[in-house]
Amino acid sequence: MTTDDIRTNVEKALDEIRPFLQSDGGDIELISIDNDTSVKVRLQGACVGCSVNQMTLKSGVEMTIKKYAPQIVEVINLD
Repeated sequence: MTTDDIRTNVEKALDEIRPFLQSDGGDIELISIDNDTSVKVRLQGACVGCSVNQMTLKSGVEMTIKKYAPQIVEVINLD
């Protein structure tokens, strides 16, 4: 799988989870994909500073990204 394929799959994953974040007044932005294994994102809006966001990041975002791009080993939120 090429880097472009991985980026496309990560974007598909974010598109799947984005409506849930937007329904709570938040959003998510893809910052970078490093070494085809590490995804950096930035939570936006109401998701910033939310006490639930680390749980959301791990359970929702990371799980969804790994469903689309199983080679991803970690998802990092840049505050």
